Amino acid sequence: MIESPLQHGAWLAICDGAKALLVENTGDHTYPKLETRAQYSQVNPATHEQGSSPPGRVFSSIGGRRGAVEETDYHRQAEHDFLNSFADHVAHAVEQHRIRKLFLVAPARALGIMRAALSPRVRHVLAGEIERDYGKMPLHEIEQHLAALEQKK
Repeated sequence: MIESPLQHGAWLAICDGAKALLVENTGDHTYPKLETRAQYSQVNPATHEQGSSPPGRVFSSIGGRRGAVEETDYHRQAEHDFLNSFADHVAHAVEQHRIRKLFLVAPARALGIMRAALSPRVRHVLAGEIERDYGKMPLHEIEQHLAALEQKK
């Protein structure tokens, strides 16, 4: 059976590619009370402000063939860097023994990036993952959504 993210003392790492929250449930299943322990965000300007050179070209070593190289996706690269940095912050909190039970809450792509970036110690306290995008919601709405998920079990 999957553990509940609404247990008293459970921490949730809620993130997407641009915003992340570390919250702790100081309430219980019936009356959850999520309290923010840390908040992180990044500014990711438009692509035209980050780079403006045309895509690269490669030349074959045999013959005169040429080919185009895919343009760098600066937004995806910034998202990876941000989520890796957030995983480091979570690992630091786990190493300080502040987090004993952790749930990851993120969209699918962010969960995949976070999984790869988690340290073995964080994986040890990881109690579950929830594939949802709650990054832009206020805490009271997140509480309601998690309570609704809890009732569906």
